[in-house]
Amino acid sequence: MLLDEVKDYIKTDDEDITVSALIERGKKYLCRLTGTTLDFDEDDLPKQLLLDYCRYTVNNALEFFQGNFATDILFLSLQEGIKTMETEVVTVG
Repeated sequence: MLLDEVKDYIKTDDEDITVSALIERGKKYLCRLTGTTLDFDEDDLPKQLLLDYCRYTVNNALEFFQGNFATDILFLSLQEGIKTMETEVVTVG
């Protein structure tokens, strides 16, 4: 379960509701950054970025997140854009 993974990753015993709110903020933030809807259930780049977003937030270092993960964010944006484009080409063609 994602909640347990995040709590383990950021090493916290905070209330589930607090960590759940953090996760939801992180999901929205990453979807806005990439301009798409991401799947955070698979062990892939979106989930890893979400875990790191939560870690940076808990450690009061969120202002460094985007700069430190710019390459991964760009890669994910491009990857998701290609998926969207391929879907549109198949639908139209």
